[in-house]
Amino acid sequence: MGYNKEQLGKEIIRLLYDEGMIETWYKDNPDGYTLVSKIWSPFYINLRLLGSKRKSREILNQIGYAMGTMIKEEIPSVSRIVGLYIAGIPLASAITATVGIPCCYARHLPGVKKEEEFYQKKDEIKKDLKEHGDHQLVEGDFHDGDQIAIVDDLVTKFDTKLIARAQIYEAAKDKKMSVRCENVAVLIDREQGAEEVALSKGMKLWSLIPFKSKGIQWLKDKMESLEYETLTDYLKDESKYQNPSVKERLRRAALKKSN
Repeated sequence: MGYNKEQLGKEIIRLLYDEGMIETWYKDNPDGYTLVSKIWSPFYINLRLLGSKRKSREILNQIGYAMGTMIKEEIPSVSRIVGLYIAGIPLASAITATVGIPCCYARHLPGVKKEEEFYQKKDEIKKDLKEHGDHQLVEGDFHDGDQIAIVDDLVTKFDTKLIARAQIYEAAKDKKMSVRCENVAVLIDREQGAEEVALSKGMKLWSLIPFKSKGIQWLKDKMESLEYETLTDYLKDESKYQNPSVKERLRRAALKKSN
């Protein structure tokens, strides 16, 4: 199987849409979606459903190969990956299964929303983990000198990736090891500012599917015209879609279609 990044990205995004893992306000939920970042969105990408879908094995194998090859080709220094809870974990496992890059996973930390909150609460967090068996901030083995890439399904504002980097460095410190974590690899970048945040924090963001510049165009023939035009415009300027009157207009359009 040759590595054609754009072709693989196009095939995967279309499969995800067909399997109902790219939801829109128009066909799935007239009220739209409030993201973790508190931003309202007319679409939602839900890869937590991946393992239960009809074509799960096919899609996971394609994603594992495509993302794993992207990492090997574009960031060859990476020796280990860390999948993020929840959807990043099966993707990291798929990468390991298809191209052989060893994987670990970062444990979910309830209530931690920002990198600075992790550092403020880290002693309490580590104490709680130890009270529930041999739980770790990052599950899996590190090697001294590892170059680690964080793996996740998608990125919007980058906060969870910075928390994961902090977990990785703290876990390596506990093991008296030195590692570097300077790269994040995602299946889908919504292209809403994460790349700029990554660079400002000394990291590099890599994506298989840049959704605003390419992914949405690859879905044009699968969408209704209003659906496609709204998503395209939202990706250009999300701020005007936070207006309640705009959201209500879209809600009515979806409900009218349903009737």
